[in-house]
Amino acid sequence: MLIFNRTFFFKDQPRKPESSEMNCPQDWPEPIVRVQSLSDAGAAVIPSRYIKPTTDRPQLFSSSDTNIPVIDLGDIFNGDHTLRRNCPAVEKIKEACREWGFFQVVNHGVMPELMDEARQVWREFFHQPMELKQLYANSPKTYEGYGSRLGVEKGALLDWSDYYFLHYRPSSLKDHNKWPSQPLPLREVIEEYGKQVVELAGKLMKVLSINLGLEEEFLQNAFGGDEIGACLRVNFYPKCPQPDLTLGLSSHSDPGGMTFLLPDHDVPGLQVLKDHKWITVKPARHAFIVNIGDQIQVISNAIYKSVEHRVMVNSLQERVSLAFFYNPKSDIPIQPAPELVTPETPALYPGMTFDQYRLYIRMMGPRGKSQVESLKSPR
Repeated sequence: MLIFNRTFFFKDQPRKPESSEMNCPQDWPEPIVRVQSLSDAGAAVIPSRYIKPTTDRPQLFSSSDTNIPVIDLGDIFNGDHTLRRNCPAVEKIKEACREWGFFQVVNHGVMPELMDEARQVWREFFHQPMELKQLYANSPKTYEGYGSRLGVEKGALLDWSDYYFLHYRPSSLKDHNKWPSQPLPLREVIEEYGKQVVELAGKLMKVLSINLGLEEEFLQNAFGGDEIGACLRVNFYPKCPQPDLTLGLSSHSDPGGMTFLLPDHDVPGLQVLKDHKWITVKPARHAFIVNIGDQIQVISNAIYKSVEHRVMVNSLQERVSLAFFYNPKSDIPIQPAPELVTPETPALYPGMTFDQYRLYIRMMGPRGKSQVESLKSPR
């Protein structure tokens, strides 16, 4: 097992509450049931709360060879970290953002050993005794910690997954008491992992900016410069006796800026909606799956699209994936870039802070693209 030779000191810091926290309920509407416990019990059928409507159930077997674009970032930056604008990867990212909203990146600069270690320490966390995991049980007030549902609607249908959510940026939101102390290397590994993914995200923000005809730093500045938000959701999808009836995560677009998913290489599960068909993503080795979130769709005035995606589960194997969200500073109004607004292409969205925006999914759970589409005004 690789453990990075770095020392981090985790100090308790006073944390300023987000405005969305003050509007969220303090507790879940019903007792929380851990999906892993249901799976471990070995029942042949799943509870009715997890059975999706017929129209939402997955097609488990697909003969399609279609996959999201895989883009090599190896030559996209010079040795001095300046962007090579004529690099073929720049154009490929432009096409992927407009046509897919999803793409994979390889040779991205994050250490492959670190990616493997990050996935492994979280797998070990989820296989700890329940009483240890329960020490980190979360609430809808912040979602930080160990959870098993999104949304606070009583009686809502649930997804077949557990998760762990934590803040990485800004530092004022890091609550290290909510970071698991076991397995022992987890805090150290995730600190370094977050650092490297944030660096990768900053590079891709430059590419996305120039592909919109904007200055390299436009999107980064629109997100708050160095005061961006970043958080990690680790998904654990236990084995499911009836995977054809449920989903690990219901269809949704990501409410934030850009997502970097470290998938489970051994068990495919992510599906992306393309031309009204669900495409099962085939992960490349040591690739990140990158997708555009609603906030970049808004800033780009819908030139870039956030895309619905969902997760299937498996009857034979569990899955672990890490979704790292690169988001705007929570209190900055996000609106279409003025350079992209013309009489022919008027602004499609009103200004709204990310804090205001994400309250919807925290209250209602994943619901396709209903939120961002509801804000859209007709051209």
